Amino acid sequence: MTKTAARRTAPAIAVRPAPAPPPVGGRGRRRLQDQLQAYGFLLGGLVCFALFSWYPAIRAVVIAFQKYTPGSPPEWVGTANFTRVLHDPEFTAAWRNTLTFTLLALLIGFAIPFVLALVLNELRHARAFFRVVVYLPVMIPPVVSALLWKWFYDPGAGLANEALRSLHLPTSDWSNGADTALVSLVAVATWANMGGTVLIYLAALQSIPGELYEAAELDGANLLQRVRHVTIPQTRFVILMLMLLQIIATMQVFTEPFVITGGGPENATVTVLYLIYKYAFLYNDFGGACALSVLLLVLLGAFSAGYLRLTRSEGDI
Repeated sequence: MTKTAARRTAPAIAVRPAPAPPPVGGRGRRRLQDQLQAYGFLLGGLVCFALFSWYPAIRAVVIAFQKYTPGSPPEWVGTANFTRVLHDPEFTAAWRNTLTFTLLALLIGFAIPFVLALVLNELRHARAFFRVVVYLPVMIPPVVSALLWKWFYDPGAGLANEALRSLHLPTSDWSNGADTALVSLVAVATWANMGGTVLIYLAALQSIPGELYEAAELDGANLLQRVRHVTIPQTRFVILMLMLLQIIATMQVFTEPFVITGGGPENATVTVLYLIYKYAFLYNDFGGACALSVLLLVLLGAFSAGYLRLTRSEGDI
């Protein structure tokens, strides 16, 4: 058979035309529809955030420059509210107590969650059980937790003094003593809030590559040396961010002084947020309360900006 005959008898192969590309206008319309759908799902959250977060914050800034009493029209007074609260004797005590509470919380409550996370990370048995035990205080409502500790600190029939009496040790006034009240509240806040911090630290610890610990062990590093040279450098970002969040949270402490001590004894536990509450709901002075809120906002904002700038310049964040 000649080449010409073979070419004639070969079956013909059907060639399908390439599909036409979708029109550019249709692709852009589909992308726009996807974006509108995504923003539609976000709309409810954005509206709630604007109504319950941004609007009250902006309204508080405005009221800080007004004489505002419910039932009467507001009157613009400029910086008179700030001048009045700055000359209030409780203002100095509130800021001193708040800063002291924050410092004690860092000294007492910042290291404990990290140590507990290290212990939980090394456990091989009943790890899930101990995680639940550590996180359990976070699941208790803050007011309920404060009421439990108020009974625990009771100088008469409280569990703390009963335990000391059973051991033939001297009792304490705990939250009723001017010298011990603030430290007692720090212990309450640490116990109630450390569960979430422990879990965050635990997640950071479990993300550290095991090869680093194996190399450290081969070099003869003991447990403390491994923590110092491997664990802390690898979790530095988490440690610094949690320190910032803890400082911001402790500067706004309110539940423990309000429920346990009522700001006493002798204003030993009056904090800035508790003083804001007194201005608004006891003195009926919403202008002064908002002025204090603005001062606290400015301080925390300036501190956060400086903290982030300092840590970023050092290459940590």
